[in-house]
Amino acid sequence: MVLSPVSDADLDRAFAALADPVRRAIIARLSRGAATVNELAEPFEISKQAVSKHIQVLELAGLVSRTRDAQRRPVHLEAGRLEAMTAWIDRYRLAAEQRFRSLDAVLERTTAPAASAATTPNTDKEQQS
Repeated sequence: MVLSPVSDADLDRAFAALADPVRRAIIARLSRGAATVNELAEPFEISKQAVSKHIQVLELAGLVSRTRDAQRRPVHLEAGRLEAMTAWIDRYRLAAEQRFRSLDAVLERTTAPAASAATTPNTDKEQQS
């Protein structure tokens, strides 16, 4: 599957939405399956109206969507948006990891001669004893 690029504005909205712990908890719950507002509100000591506002923020960020099922309006996680965000993060994570691997290689080359000299026995001193 090819992910469409995420615009800066999309990223801003998504990361701002995820900055709130209630919204992160809602995302975590939706990762297990769709849920209604009432179901999403259960673990929180806030009103259903407040939960609805949190869902609206997540919806505007493209992280969740709502459908209609008779009288129910289940909320669904938009996994594609999370995948696009992960891809954006991975691009920078992979670049940073490559820099660390390069640094590790340089450090290994510069410390290897010193380490091997420290482990090589000094035969001159042994012969003098």
